[in-house]
This record gives sequence, structure tokens and C-alpha cells, in this order.
Amino acid sequence: MGNIFDVPINEFILKVAEELKKIDQIRAPEWAQFCKTGVHKERPPVQDDWWFIRAAAILRSVKVLGPIGTQKLRLKYGGRKNRGYRPEHFFRGSGSVIRKVLQQLEKAGLIKQVKKDAHKGRVVSPAGDKFLNHIAIALMKEKNIVIPKRPDVELKISVSKKKKKVAVPKAKPEAESAETPKKKRVYKRKKKEAPAEVKPEVVKEEAKEIPAEVKTEAVKEEAPAENVVEEKSEE
Repeated sequence: MGNIFDVPINEFILKVAEELKKIDQIRAPEWAQFCKTGVHKERPPVQDDWWFIRAAAILRSVKVLGPIGTQKLRLKYGGRKNRGYRPEHFFRGSGSVIRKVLQQLEKAGLIKQVKKDAHKGRVVSPAGDKFLNHIAIALMKEKNIVIPKRPDVELKISVSKKKKKVAVPKAKPEAESAETPKKKRVYKRKKKEAPAEVKPEVVKEEAKEIPAEVKTEAVKEEAPAENVVEEKSEE
């Protein structure tokens, strides 16, 4: 089995364009041979069947990007316009061409309008999905494209048994008795060192010479008085 992502894009679009030619609802209008696919183009398309090629490309874009509308497809198929000596600018693709192609694909039953959440646009219908997958499988057989099979390898997943942590109940602190005084927390504060005091310089006084004339009197200690025994005169 395969899908549209397993084949080359350009070859797939050309193959889808050939199959769209077989559908009656998809036909190029009369003005298709004169118009351009956007204002950024200088000339109309050279290929005669460019309408079917653009229809095939839009069908694939709806399959990949849907739900999608005309304005986003105009951005996809836009391009830069050559404005001579002035800078180039981006211009969107022709909205009329894209709108007519979407209407024809919807009449053919290949796409449908849906509203998905906040997005509203067109998506590929089941018939269109089957149509694209059938072409992709045929192209894979034609180009001998083989999708490699996944190797059948048994993956041994080692499940590491984690030890369950047993919650151990925390022991409740015993109620403090009234007899035992509560210990107060002592916070030791760092003493701030006082700035060193500047001690005044000690001026040593020079020893003055004492003149020889002036003499200090020595203090003599008086001896203790002895008991005086008075002699009584004999009468």
C-alpha cells in the first residue's frame, strides 16, 4: 500500500491531470486560453491543458492542507512581479481561476465544504481520497517504487522495579512535664570590637638637677618612749 507522499510530486500531478480529463464536470472555460494565472505573470500559460494541471495541483493541496479556502490558495500560487527598475513585490494568484476549479471539483464529488473548529473551507471527500490513493498506487507500480518494510524485531523493554518508599510515622515529641523547666535558647551575639583609642604620647619630663644648697631633711622615726620609773625620794 502507498499514498500520495510516497511518489514524486510533479509526476503525480501530471498523472492526476490525465485522470481529471475523463471527468465531465471538469472543463476549461472559453477564456482559459487568454487569461493569466495571476497579475505577477507576464504571459498566459503555454500548455494547452494547463487548466487540468492546475486542478490536479489544487486537489492535492486540499488533500494536504485542508480545510482550506480560496484566499490561502491564492497565497500558495502567487509570486513576485517584475516592475522594471522598481523593487519586486509579491502578488497573489488569480482568485477567479482557483474559485472555478474548486467549484468544478466539488461538483465532481472529489471535495466538500466543512467547518472544523474555527476553520472553514474545503477538504477531500472519501471519494476524492480513494481517487488519489488509487493513482498513487498505480504510479508506484509503474515506477517500481517499493516501500521498505519495518523489521520485525522484538523489543525487550526492561522495566526497572522501583523500591516503594515506606512512609515511617514520625515520633511525636513527649509532653514536657511541669517539673522540668524549659530550656531557653541562648543566642550568642558577636561583640563589636571598639575602635582602638589613640593614646597620647607620653612626654617624659627631663629630670631636673637639685641644687646642692637645698637639701631635703630626712624624716627620722622617733623611738618608742620607755617606761620611766620614778624613784621616790626617801624622806
